[in-house]
Amino acid sequence: MRLDLPFRRVRAQRRWDLTALLNAADPKASQPERHLWLVRLLEWLRHAPSATGPADADPAAPSVNGSPMPLRRLRHLLGVLDRHPEHEERIVGLLRAFRREIDVRALLADFGFAPTSALFSELKERLRAHLLPGTPATSDLAELFGLLFTDAADADWLAAMDEATLASVGRLFRLAAPEGQPEGWREPVIASMMSLAAQISAAGGGTALRRRMSPERLAAQPFRQLLRSTERLCAAAEAGDAAAQLHEAQFLRLLLDACRQAAASVREHLQEHGISVELLFQVDQLHARARRMEALLGLLLAPGQSPELRREVQHLLAGLVQVAAERRSVRALLARQYSMLAREIAERSAETGEHYITRDRGEWLVMLRKACGGGAVIAGTTFVKFFVVALGLSAFWGGFWAGVNYAASFVLVHLMHWTVATKQPAMTAPAMAAKLGDVTDDAAIEGFVDEAAHLIRSQTAGIVGNLMVVFPLVLGVQLLCGLLFGGTPVDRQEALYVLHSVTLLGPTLFFAAFTGVLLFASSLVAGWAENWFVLRRLDSALRWNPRILGALGARRAAHWSVWWRDNISGIAANVSLGFMLGIVPVVGTFFGLPVEVRHVTLSTGQIGAALGALGLEALRMPDFWWCVAAIPLTGALNLGVSFWLAFSVAARSRNVRVTDRSRIGAALRRRLRSNFASFLLPPRQPPADPG
Repeated sequence: MRLDLPFRRVRAQRRWDLTALLNAADPKASQPERHLWLVRLLEWLRHAPSATGPADADPAAPSVNGSPMPLRRLRHLLGVLDRHPEHEERIVGLLRAFRREIDVRALLADFGFAPTSALFSELKERLRAHLLPGTPATSDLAELFGLLFTDAADADWLAAMDEATLASVGRLFRLAAPEGQPEGWREPVIASMMSLAAQISAAGGGTALRRRMSPERLAAQPFRQLLRSTERLCAAAEAGDAAAQLHEAQFLRLLLDACRQAAASVREHLQEHGISVELLFQVDQLHARARRMEALLGLLLAPGQSPELRREVQHLLAGLVQVAAERRSVRALLARQYSMLAREIAERSAETGEHYITRDRGEWLVMLRKACGGGAVIAGTTFVKFFVVALGLSAFWGGFWAGVNYAASFVLVHLMHWTVATKQPAMTAPAMAAKLGDVTDDAAIEGFVDEAAHLIRSQTAGIVGNLMVVFPLVLGVQLLCGLLFGGTPVDRQEALYVLHSVTLLGPTLFFAAFTGVLLFASSLVAGWAENWFVLRRLDSALRWNPRILGALGARRAAHWSVWWRDNISGIAANVSLGFMLGIVPVVGTFFGLPVEVRHVTLSTGQIGAALGALGLEALRMPDFWWCVAAIPLTGALNLGVSFWLAFSVAARSRNVRVTDRSRIGAALRRRLRSNFASFLLPPRQPPADPG
């Protein structure tokens, strides 16, 4: 058996002609060589041969019904075996050795499932399988399966096999059955069902899932009954009692459905009390094992050597191939498990984001006042930033203390119930995405356009309020210090550096977009922190923990429980944003990525400091006006990038497909033409409540 070829010729084996492949089939070869021959056979089915011998008469020729090429080639192979008994004898001998040595239970009971209930263990396993080569030197069919079926399209041609082809393949495997064991396949099926039932019962009876399931779904104790019912079914199958087997199978299907419904109730609990990717992963694994049990149940109930049995085997095999394709994808694992976490984070951000959207003149003026307060705090932040730079600290410590400065300022703004405009988009975008679920008619689209107008007005009020305070306040402090002390906190050299760095002619716009990414990231941290706080029930712990009650007293413990529940999201967002603005540029520089941050409010404060240091001379400098020109674009990128990223995540987490995007765009354009002022100035009266 000549299969020990150099690595560089592995691809060439796909072009083996059928005659050479059949001649290489050797039942007396070693186990790895026999398994490698099966791998080559499936490669031949998938890829057209480069040469045609006596046994290769037009294997890829079109046939009726447009069958997939691997299926046409399989039919050709079966025809060749019918005409050449010597080839069939060798293939049957090879399959007999395969059936004698291979462990089928590993495929039926374990393939596609994580060895532990931990998501990161499964992630590690997938990375290992993706990066490290497999070996055919194994008796574990689960390991060999990934080498045999390497293409996701294999499931398609397997599912397309007709009855005649299934019968021909089944005949080969019957000939290869060990003598006296024509139905030896039932034993691994029964053992696999017992293994799956035990794992489902253990998962459903475990504390982590059980305490989050609906009590009504657990009233009949489906997980406890599942293992007993499976034992009775398997005993009836081994005894050949068809009536008892059918009765237990019907009851087992009801129990499997009850177990799935109980597991599904975990998601309802998590949506209300916080999402855990580990628990979601365990629920997915439980559902997958229940589906596998149902597939094996259909296999066990099918009469021996019947078309029904062949169809059950076909469906099971096609499903296993799909599982093999999924297990090769790390991205699919993370996307599936984190989609609900993303939704929960987005929904919690949406609840916060509603507070940043104004809908009438009174709310708009309140937002403007809050933004003025935020601008006053950022003015102080600007001077502290220059002070930190003047200390001449090392890169890390300079970034760290800059982060402390930003974080403290943002937290102060939050505690004073003021606002910084650039923090709004990442919070308001999920609130906007929540409206898309109802975009089904013209009235709903108009409602979405109204929300867009409210949002843009709110953003305008936030930016105007920030900038109308930070610029004159920083400039005034500079001028006042110059008059009183003969010098300014920000000197001429620092002012010239500001004009050199913030100018529109440099990489300011790229840095502004990058800052938008950081603003979006802080909203994710906020949503994650609130989800974690709720999931761990820390508000209840703060309220009722005996030690905390003893230290604070009942009244203060209750107060701090409510305060942290209401503010955990804001604290996490502000602290994370501050440290990202300070430290991420330092980390980027360490890796050779010269990134900086350009925050519109901070940049405006820096320009005000530069004008105060240079005086009227700055107004005659082109660099100054290039910096002024960069401010509106910096603000647009800060807001636009963070809003777009947050909106995309929120919409995707809700599985929203905006098929009416063109209608929404047309509605926005009509509103801009007919009532442009509505995007800038609020109505005098609040909009009527549609309810």
